[in-house]
Amino acid sequence: MIEVRFHGRGGQGAVMASRILANAFVREGKFGSAFPMFGFERRGAPVTAFGRFDERPIKEKTQIYHPDCLMVLDPSQSNASFIYEGLKPNGVLLINRPEPFNEKPHPNISLIGIVDANKIALEEIGIQAPNTCMLGVFAAATGWIRLDSILSGLEDYFEGKKLEGNIRCAKRGFEECSATRY
Repeated sequence: MIEVRFHGRGGQGAVMASRILANAFVREGKFGSAFPMFGFERRGAPVTAFGRFDERPIKEKTQIYHPDCLMVLDPSQSNASFIYEGLKPNGVLLINRPEPFNEKPHPNISLIGIVDANKIALEEIGIQAPNTCMLGVFAAATGWIRLDSILSGLEDYFEGKKLEGNIRCAKRGFEECSATRY
């Protein structure tokens, strides 16, 4: 089972990203489960969401305390120690950040996928909602899912110009991702 913990702030789309990713895994004939954890529900407040993905049905419905992968949508949280709590050895960090790290931010990280998703989202959809761009990074860096599965799943959440813009975001996240293995 792949367990992913999403970290962001209200309005960045962490919860929606977890749902879109679960949908994409189901489109590939796999199983996906996604759910949020909210504190104060307001724009800008910290948000955590969770996703589990597997070849077999998923029965566990608890928070994820020991993720295989961290997806960080909020660049200001990239150096926060709580982000990395419980990360399994050989963990994956996917992060919205304009510049690379000078050094590996946590000893359990074996792969970092990085892209300036805020910049891409502003250019493509006019707001800093980096979620769909980061889903492209997920596909590019991990290889755990096909980009086409994510793109087709976007149709369940967006339509018209919003759909077109978010498709461009996901494609650019995939294409512009810089992945580093440790």
